[in-house]
Amino acid sequence: MLQFSYLLMGDPKNGGSVQLLLMGGIMLVFWLFMIRPQAKKAKLQKTFINDLKKGDKIVTIAGIHGTIHKVNDDNTTIQLEVNPGSYIKIEKSAISLEWSQALNKPATAVAETK
Repeated sequence: MLQFSYLLMGDPKNGGSVQLLLMGGIMLVFWLFMIRPQAKKAKLQKTFINDLKKGDKIVTIAGIHGTIHKVNDDNTTIQLEVNPGSYIKIEKSAISLEWSQALNKPATAVAETK
């Protein structure tokens, strides 16, 4: 058991290069699995919001479904038609990318079971 603990401590002449290498590996894994996917998702959300146009069907993060009636001149708000003739003004940042994509996804045919 004592010999195993000496192996874990490493060579004192090494100067901690093994620990430095392990910390670098941990940082790389953290970046690959945490930071990079979040940055990709944020970029996709920004592109989606900038490409909104009249007639798009969307869902807000509050769960309000509607169709874009007008993108306002300030380019940060839109008029959303929730019922025919009923409009609300919302911020573009309040639009959910995932829910809007799920709403616009084509319906799949249900397989008949016998």
